[in-house]
Amino acid sequence: MTDDNPDQTPLEDLRAALDTVDHELLDLLVRRMGIVADIAVRKREQRVRIRDLARERRVLDDRCARAQELGLPPDSIELVWRQLMLMSRERQAALRVEVPPDVEPQRIAIVGGEGGMGQSLSTLFSDLGHEVLIADLDTELTPVAASRAADVVIVSVPIRETRVVIEQVGPHVRPDALLMDVTSIKVDPMAAMLSATEASVLGTHPMFGPGVNTYQGQRVVICPGRGDTWLEWARQMFSARGLVITETTPEEHDAMMAIVQVLHHFKTQVLGLALSRLGVPLEDSLRFTSPAYLLETYVTGRHFAQSPELYGPIEMLNPDSKRVVAAFQSAAAALANILAAGDQAAFDGVFAEVRAFFGDFTDEALEQSRFLIDRLVELSAGRSST
Repeated sequence: MTDDNPDQTPLEDLRAALDTVDHELLDLLVRRMGIVADIAVRKREQRVRIRDLARERRVLDDRCARAQELGLPPDSIELVWRQLMLMSRERQAALRVEVPPDVEPQRIAIVGGEGGMGQSLSTLFSDLGHEVLIADLDTELTPVAASRAADVVIVSVPIRETRVVIEQVGPHVRPDALLMDVTSIKVDPMAAMLSATEASVLGTHPMFGPGVNTYQGQRVVICPGRGDTWLEWARQMFSARGLVITETTPEEHDAMMAIVQVLHHFKTQVLGLALSRLGVPLEDSLRFTSPAYLLETYVTGRHFAQSPELYGPIEMLNPDSKRVVAAFQSAAAALANILAAGDQAAFDGVFAEVRAFFGDFTDEALEQSRFLIDRLVELSAGRSST
């Protein structure tokens, strides 16, 4: 048979050419990040915030329009540029763009600093130019000594140990300093801190784990306790690192965490326990998985890959746990009865009730979940055949 295209470039040569172009793209990214660093300097000089949503929208519209002119898929290009902008914002945050020039570096002691969250907090405050002292069970520096020496004392220990540690270090925190915690419940730790020290007091709850890739856009809840000056300092520091602040009372925090944490953790645990007791190996079910089921299973697997000593206290010590667990049990029983009765009308009624509760959020949920599912399908392609 005659070769209709004798000059066809071999596959290996084409791949080598692609590698060369990719390396050139990486060189361009280095150049781009250098420009981002220059922009960071100007923003800090002019006291300009890192994130400008209007500018981001203009950039995305421009890049997508240009992509379409070049025959590239605009949706994919938008994803690429969103990631580039995230890298840019994180770089600017690391360069302390939003740290006011007149803010003095502080000495920050993290009690429990060798734990996962303690290490994350150490990175966060070190990047902002502060001196960080680490005190933990096995460190030469004791919690009490660190508390005496620090301008800010952060208690980052397991929930069940929080009150004991606060009572231990609180009396040693200087009156002109700040004592704060990062616990997942707030009413009891706040009361303990206010009683244990004359210093300023602030309750915080970072709504992210220690393994996050970026602080940009992550949420932190703060509960003011005592001391307006240190409260404003904390707001500045968290904002400078790109965190979104939600300010509330300890009581409202715990009520919301009963929904955001307790209810959702309980649901995940029920799902995992039921799966483990159905007698069907997980791998068998994954051979038939839909993207939505795979996403749900990833969330469940991630949950149980972590420590029960983390989740148990979050659920057991929240003062509103009983109410939300009872609501879950009631809803599960109601649905079970509807399914057992084969009552489609009642089933439709449940859908209508919940859809009305979610309102316009259902549209956002469809859009965002579609994005997540598309990415999941891409990343997990061929997973079930391995």
